[in-house]
Amino acid sequence: MREEITIERLSYGDAAIGKAADGKTVFAFGGCPGDKAIVEITADKGTYYEGTVVDVTEASPHRVTPPCSYADICGGCGWQHISYDCQLIEKRENVISQLVRTAGIDEEKARSLVRDTVPSKRTMGYRNKLEFGCDRDARGGFVVGPYKKHTNEILPIDSCPLAHKGIEKAPKAIRGALRFLSGSNDLGIYRIGIRRSIRTNDLEVALWTNTGSFPRTAVAKTLSQAVKATSIVRVMTSDKGKARKLKGVEVLGGKGYWTERVCDTEFKVSAPSFFQVNTAQAEKLVALALEGLELEDDAVVADLYCGIGTFTLPLAAACDTVFAVESYGSSVRDLRRIAEEQGFDNIEVIGGDAARELPELGELDALLVDPPRAGLAAEIIGSIADAGPRRLAYVSCNPATWARDVARLAGVGYELACVTPVDMFPQTYHAETVVLLSRKSASKSFIPVSISPKDMGLSEEKDQPTYANIRDYVQKTHGIKVSSLYVAQMKAECGLETQADRSGDKKQPKCPPEKREAILDAFRHFGLIGKDETEK
Repeated sequence: MREEITIERLSYGDAAIGKAADGKTVFAFGGCPGDKAIVEITADKGTYYEGTVVDVTEASPHRVTPPCSYADICGGCGWQHISYDCQLIEKRENVISQLVRTAGIDEEKARSLVRDTVPSKRTMGYRNKLEFGCDRDARGGFVVGPYKKHTNEILPIDSCPLAHKGIEKAPKAIRGALRFLSGSNDLGIYRIGIRRSIRTNDLEVALWTNTGSFPRTAVAKTLSQAVKATSIVRVMTSDKGKARKLKGVEVLGGKGYWTERVCDTEFKVSAPSFFQVNTAQAEKLVALALEGLELEDDAVVADLYCGIGTFTLPLAAACDTVFAVESYGSSVRDLRRIAEEQGFDNIEVIGGDAARELPELGELDALLVDPPRAGLAAEIIGSIADAGPRRLAYVSCNPATWARDVARLAGVGYELACVTPVDMFPQTYHAETVVLLSRKSASKSFIPVSISPKDMGLSEEKDQPTYANIRDYVQKTHGIKVSSLYVAQMKAECGLETQADRSGDKKQPKCPPEKREAILDAFRHFGLIGKDETEK
């Protein structure tokens, strides 16, 4: 069945939306807002139709010629036929729609809360990473590429204009190299990742295979010649299907890691670890989150689902203590190494599940979460309320799940302050969203206690050191950073200050021995305790 319809808007997906003559909604692939188009109805889903645009009878002013020759058949980016200005508008509309339908927020209020989508300076050539599936063609030759639209069939492309120019033509070069190496043999490669940094010029090729024998030397030599890689690694997994288990990473050639620079910090990234594919836009995510959190320099913050620390390190530069929680082992190892190399000793990296670890952290001044597409686990909502952060930044790649979580967080006292879509993925329906929430009736964690200099055996005229004075002394004298949280713990231990119980009967991170001794030295220096006090 074919029918002419007017395309009204874009869905959160590759399809455009219009109305059929009988009033049903039509999800039409290949449509652009403002088009009048003939749509082939391919499925009747009861309450709506699915179809494909087969002819445009009156083109929308927003319709453009796709810059990629594979746009009509590749499943990687379905909005190339839509002007970029229109893409930005539609991404904001999708966010507003989710707030209304899922979070139950009035549309007028939703529109006042959602800012314009932050555009990407590069609308093509922005990706620092390409990731493709692998297979054998009908003649047994090795093929690599994205999947064709709505299929599991590999599309053997020669280039991808969404990628940085350094890897735009890598698909053809890698396909040729591995086809030559494999011949009629199966190398067992089922996935290939190619990363290229425009800032460091690093280029890494990661080959995903099952465990077993592999022609390491030949592969490394041939690929390094084909794409001038600075690192070639083999990521080994076991089992088949979606739940493959990581068994290890072999360095076949070069450095064995990829480097990228974000917010003036260099990140060394292992092949299995996630990193944002649009580096410049990642910096905008960080800036929006930190601006919204309104951090004071003595703040205690947690970064949940932190990955390799894209947000963690900028947070640590802006505040006193950051608890970085991540469950993926490769990312945990990367973050620990990066934090040590960059000299961030005010970061406590915790390997574990966020829902399990958050209750152990005690009370927080601010919280940042960047969960997977599934959003926050239901049980973590109560733990966020218990931790009591004054401000909460929620970074999301799925508007449906964060809108659901916004409603849950409202139930425990967190108000939605503002929402900013950030276009990380031009030419696609995807966007990242920075959501800022604030806690009603925010209050400080510590009980104020008035202790006079006379009470401590000091003269009335002597100024008392601030937390900042103590932290500065420790850093200058001992070369290490300490948090206000640790200073407060040591003041409580020495009877200098009463510290509120920040976590009830929950475990709270304790001051490490080397920092303990450095803080006690500062107390002695400022005359808060005697020379022989606390010494065993």
